[in-house]
This record gives sequence, structure tokens and C-alpha cells, in this order.
Amino acid sequence: MVMKVYSPEFKADAVALYLSEPGRTIRSVADDLGVNHETLRNWISAHRARQREGAESVPAAGSGAPIGSGTVLEQENKQLRARIRELELERDILRRAAKYFRRDELVMSRFQFVEDHRDAFGVKRLCRVLEVSRSGFYRWLAAAPAREARRQADDELADRIRAIHAETDGTYGSPRVTAELRHAGRRVNRKRVERVMRERGIVGVHLRRKVRTTVPEPSAVPVPDLLGRDFTAARPNTRYVGDITYLPIGDGQFLYLATVLDLCSKRLVGWSIADHMRTELVTDALKAAAAARDGSLDGAVFHSDNGSQYVSKEFADICRELGVTRSRGAVGTSADNAAAEAFNATLKRETLQGAKRWPGARAARLAVFRWITRYNTRRRHSALNYLSPIEFEQRSVTLALAA
Repeated sequence: MVMKVYSPEFKADAVALYLSEPGRTIRSVADDLGVNHETLRNWISAHRARQREGAESVPAAGSGAPIGSGTVLEQENKQLRARIRELELERDILRRAAKYFRRDELVMSRFQFVEDHRDAFGVKRLCRVLEVSRSGFYRWLAAAPAREARRQADDELADRIRAIHAETDGTYGSPRVTAELRHAGRRVNRKRVERVMRERGIVGVHLRRKVRTTVPEPSAVPVPDLLGRDFTAARPNTRYVGDITYLPIGDGQFLYLATVLDLCSKRLVGWSIADHMRTELVTDALKAAAAARDGSLDGAVFHSDNGSQYVSKEFADICRELGVTRSRGAVGTSADNAAAEAFNATLKRETLQGAKRWPGARAARLAVFRWITRYNTRRRHSALNYLSPIEFEQRSVTLALAA
């Protein structure tokens, strides 16, 4: 069972996923996402058509040429050959760009790709095909000496940090390294020391600390626990749980994922990814869930922890607008929201597959997007008699109608 209505964001992510893996076929990517392969092909074609909108149009055939002299056909053939060459160049650029960015997202950028291939294709064509501004490229190019100077300064600082790190048997982290540098008379910002150490993998001895995504709000209006650790539901669209989890990426930063999980079908009905944990992260996820349920969550219960996002006035207003009844567990008790915690653990375990982080934000978004789509449409769930969540919902609707 596939979704009938796809948001613009879903279509864009699906096309981005296909373009990021040039070796895969449209059919294989479509199967992963649970969509019809002809539908995905149409999305890709529309995307490429939009990219070609800026290309020069082919002049009208025969303009100004004498009739019957053969010049008309010669001009048409010349124009068509030129257009074919241009399209072949664009295709070559896009193929190289896909491999280029996939190889190392942390270092490579579109501007860097333009710089490395400008002799082969020209700046104007590259900027048009990659949809970046030429003025922006030239500003980036002009700043290259300053970037190189900063890189050399960071390299010199890293050498001194390694010496301090070795002298202390690897026990110093960024705060103590900063203090040591300042004591030696070097004026340096702690954040810069932290960044240089992080980028070069210089780590002090420390206890592993869990990234905290639940920050209780002491002034929150009390909301009862309507689930009582009973994470089941008799039918879809009646009881949901949600949580925020972190997605580690390669530069030492995090993305954050907010979820809305149906307790009957185990379907992830709504989700939102952002580089922040502001309240709109969770409100966007709940709005996405409402859109997936034909715009209505009326009468449903949504259960969460006591994070500041879920106890905010903005979230309460959205719940009231959508007809959702709020439920919350006890402060500091993860077991009261175990279903959401378990889902997040499964997602990260199966997407990271033993890795500590994704190489970059784009890789993390695509991996999570692919996994969630496959989870809903294809992944067999043991609690659902090994049906996928959407297939289970479809059967539930069929049985209800038959009754």
C-alpha cells in the first residue's frame, strides 16, 4: 500500500535521493520509497525540466534563410547539434557533481566543484547547471587567501594543542587546553580550541555523556498521564506518542528529529528534522501527522515527555487547534514514553549500522528519510504479525468496513 498524496518536500527528497546515488535505477529507488517507479520518473523529469528553464532556446527554424536552397535544413541541423552538445555537457556536469559531492560532503561544495572544473566547462555554464550565482562564486574565490591563512593558523594551533595533549597523557579536554595556552601567553578563544580539537580528533579523557534532548519546564501546567505505560491502541488515529532524538553528524554537531508514532499501527505518521530544538520542531511534526491523516487528529491522544517544547504554550495551542488531547509522563522517567524511545533507538541503530555519525547533514537527512519511508511502507513489524504499518492500517480499514 503506497501513499496517495505526496508533499512537495517528499518529492524533493525522493529526487535528491535518486540523484545522490547515480549507480541505482529509478525502479530500485522507487521500491525503497514505496512509490510507483513511473511516478518517481515523472518527478525526476519535472526536476530536470526546471533545471533547463534557464537554457538558451533554440532559434526558430528557417528564419531569414532562402526557401529551397538547403540553407534552412543546414541551419536547423547546426542548431540541433549545438543543443545536443550542450545537453550532453550538462549531463556530464551533473554526473560528475553527484560523485563529487557524495565522495566528501564535509570538504566539497558547489563553489569548489565550479573552481575545479571551470577550465573544462566554463564558470557560466557550471553555475547555471548547479544553480549557484556567479557573483557568489567569485566572492567565494576572492576569500580563498583568507581561508588559507585561517587554515594555516589552525594547523599551527593544532600542533601546539597536540603537544599539550601529549604532555598531559591525553587527559586534557578543550577547557584545560585553553587554560594551558593562555597561561603560556597565547590569547585564544575556547570555542576555537574546541573546534580545532574536534576537527582533528583530539579528545581528552571524559565520561561518556548522553546528549540531553528532554529539558523539563518547571513552570509547566500539569497534564495527566493518559496512557499509564499502556502503549497500545484499538484502532489507528486514536493514540500517539512522540519524542525528540538527536542525529549526530560529522562536524561534531547534531540534527534533531521529532516524531509522531501511531500506537495501533506503529506507523510514523508525522516527523520533522531541523538543526535546532525550538518548539516549531515538534509543532511541525504534529502538523505533518495531521496532514497525513487527511487534516484531522480530532479526538486523538498525544503522549510525550516533559520537554520544554511539549509543555510550551505554542504546542498546547496547536493541539487545541487540531483537537488533540495532551498526555505526559512523569518528569525524569523515560519508561513513561518507552514506545517513542524504542522507535528512536531502532531508527538510529538501523541507519547508522554501527557508525558513530553521518558524514554530513544531507547524508543524515536522506538516510532518515529513506528509512522512515521504508519503515512505513515495507518494513515488517513483529507486533503487527509481520505486516508493514501502512499495510496493517489498510487491512484494519478493510475489516472495519466488512464489519
